[in-house]
Amino acid sequence: MTNPFDDPDSRYLVLVNGEGQYSLWPAFAEVPAGWDVRLRDASRPDALAFVNAHWTDMRPRSLTEAMEGHGL
Repeated sequence: MTNPFDDPDSRYLVLVNGEGQYSLWPAFAEVPAGWDVRLRDASRPDALAFVNAHWTDMRPRSLTEAMEGHGL
């Protein structure tokens, strides 16, 4: 059985949480609380490309805001 998070033939959602962190999620699975859909029904390569294009700063939003507040 193939892991649904790694299956190259599955369809995926791209999710983002309140910290600005992205995740690939199997399209058939319920979206967990605290996550919003940014891309629907994508192939794995398309979903990964979307994440790579949009998630350019891996730091959580709260860390970025704290660093900016301290002039770092």
